[in-house]
Amino acid sequence: MTTAPILAVIDALPLPVLMIGPDERVRAANALMDAVLGNGLVGKHYITALRQPAVIAAIAEVRAGQALRITQYTDRDGPKDTLYRVSVAAADGDIVLTFEDQTAAEEAGQMRRDFVANVSHELRTPLTALLGFIETLSGAAKDDPAARDRFLGIMAHEANRMRRLVDDLMSLSRVEEDERVRPREQVDLGGLLVSVIKGLEPQAKAAGVTVSLDLVSSNEMVPGDAGQLVQVFTNLIENAIKYGASGGAVAVHLMPRAMHQRLRGEAVEVRVADKGDGIPEHHIARLTERFYRVDNHRSREVGGTGLGLAIVKHIINRHRGRLLIASEEGQGTTVSVFLPTAPPVS
Repeated sequence: MTTAPILAVIDALPLPVLMIGPDERVRAANALMDAVLGNGLVGKHYITALRQPAVIAAIAEVRAGQALRITQYTDRDGPKDTLYRVSVAAADGDIVLTFEDQTAAEEAGQMRRDFVANVSHELRTPLTALLGFIETLSGAAKDDPAARDRFLGIMAHEANRMRRLVDDLMSLSRVEEDERVRPREQVDLGGLLVSVIKGLEPQAKAAGVTVSLDLVSSNEMVPGDAGQLVQVFTNLIENAIKYGASGGAVAVHLMPRAMHQRLRGEAVEVRVADKGDGIPEHHIARLTERFYRVDNHRSREVGGTGLGLAIVKHIINRHRGRLLIASEEGQGTTVSVFLPTAPPVS
């Protein structure tokens, strides 16, 4: 087959393809391959074109009569590395290389590994504490009522921390499972916010925080999952009470519906603002990452699992909404949730 028909065939393929002739020079490459290795590949020696030892070694093995070889090629020309799975096979005297982008799969795998590591780390500390206190209560403190009561209190605290973590992990799993299915029931946001704030009154009172509700629009209905939206606003208002307590006040505003360019339609905004210490700017972009905390020690002290905002993000994504966090050190934090008012298209 001449070069022109070969090029027509490999150009129709959805993967980058490179063909090396018997003279060890590039015989053909499709446009997708040019995007990986650059233009002007045809005629170059394959070592000059590819340069990465693992790929060159795989080609040498196939040229020596070995079967199909699988290796990796890392493209470091872009803003971040792109990882390709490279198949090297013989084809009627030529060597054919196909490149399959594995970056997304590798990132997903890394996320899973990080997630398991984070969960293990979060559980290890309370488990270690519980085992230590159980050992102490079984020995030295067995007949010391004061020590026993103190240790049992700490053990209860650590056990509750593990329970909260497991509950949040299960909640995150359920939310992720339903994220592609947009909810359809109509939810009264004003009534929902009144109920959430009422439920948080004991916590706000204990923290010395006043929570006010400003219903700029008192009858806003949005398509949503009422249980999940309660979870969203409970988390956001609870965070404002916990981390903005130094300001003494949390203001919740339900704004009237308005056009929202990013959502390409009408949306209702719910704004939760505190007057606390604020959050340094470099933390804001990462707040919705799983287990990310601005202050690890303080977050654990107030019972945070590091999963709350990750759950909030997934719920809002399910509702096709948007989450915005704005903060300035010493000036407090404002979190805005935008929820579309239009029902989903059938």
